[in-house]
Amino acid sequence: MQRLLHYFRRVFGSEKAPEVLYTDKGLEQADFLLHQLVHQKRIPGLAITVLKKGDVLFQKGYGYADLDTKTLVYPEKTLFRSASASKPIAATALAKMVSEGTIDLDASFYKYVPYFPKKEFDFTIRQLAAHTAGIRGYKGKEYALNKPLTIQESIDIFKNDPLLFAPGSGYHYNSFDWVLVSLAMQEAGGISFADYVEKEVLEPLSMINTLPEEPGITFPNQATFYTRRKSGFKKATPVDNRFKLAGGGYLSTSSDLVKLGQACLEHKIVGQEVIAQFLTTQIVDGKPTYYGLGWQVSQDNIGRHYYGHVGNCVGGYSNFFVYPEHELVIALLINCTDPKVQLNLDNDVYPLLFSGKPLG
Repeated sequence: MQRLLHYFRRVFGSEKAPEVLYTDKGLEQADFLLHQLVHQKRIPGLAITVLKKGDVLFQKGYGYADLDTKTLVYPEKTLFRSASASKPIAATALAKMVSEGTIDLDASFYKYVPYFPKKEFDFTIRQLAAHTAGIRGYKGKEYALNKPLTIQESIDIFKNDPLLFAPGSGYHYNSFDWVLVSLAMQEAGGISFADYVEKEVLEPLSMINTLPEEPGITFPNQATFYTRRKSGFKKATPVDNRFKLAGGGYLSTSSDLVKLGQACLEHKIVGQEVIAQFLTTQIVDGKPTYYGLGWQVSQDNIGRHYYGHVGNCVGGYSNFFVYPEHELVIALLINCTDPKVQLNLDNDVYPLLFSGKPLG
């Protein structure tokens, strides 16, 4: 509650839309292409922040946070649903807890949550974080659940279902894995997951605009969330994401998310030895999963290595990438469910950012 009060009391800056002049031709072209996504009515609004070597290379808002009121998007303060970009936030908190010795990645999940129904096979915290534990994904309307469940209460949704495969023998991406990880963190640390993340990750990185969404409360500068239909954009169905906070429940801004990426490059929260485990792809049956522990770990279409996460949720879409060899961090947020723009971003927009140079 203290964090909510602090957020409501925060004084925001000018309402004038930020306009940044980019002298680099690549950045100008990227700017044009992002404008086109709004002009073609493929998205309602978008915020992007890009850091290069810790300096802002490109930052801008496009379109509208709210279509009815024509409220503009501000990358430093417009709150979007971060969707699965929440997982790297949670993974950073888990890494911190590992570094403290509070939780063991290779310990049985049942060591921390003995009341979870026993399955045919045991599974570890590492396997949950890597999506190799065999836990199932959403069924039917579970993706858009609108029930006020705590993390512990929410395991009733799937706790009696069998594992999809023997842990470690397969890969199945889902958010219930991180529901269980966050539950284990609570039990191991004796503190709520949200409070631990706030204390150990968000506050140290000054991520003041990253916080759990609260149904029934509209925060200042919170975007309206939409779903795209053939007839245009309609307001997204109400959801309550608090139980899956670790997997996709945070609100954030693009300028906040890049702070997490930069902190990872600089090993601000945990040291290299621990974080390296999280940023290394898991191997299943001799093949890489292209997923570490809460982080996607892969290469782009021309072979540049990155880690980060793409996210999609009801009313929100996110891209969060860190290119360590280029010291480039990208955070992009859209207030619409699955807007079908990933190919445009990967093939057209992002390549233009690598040649850009920070102004000044």
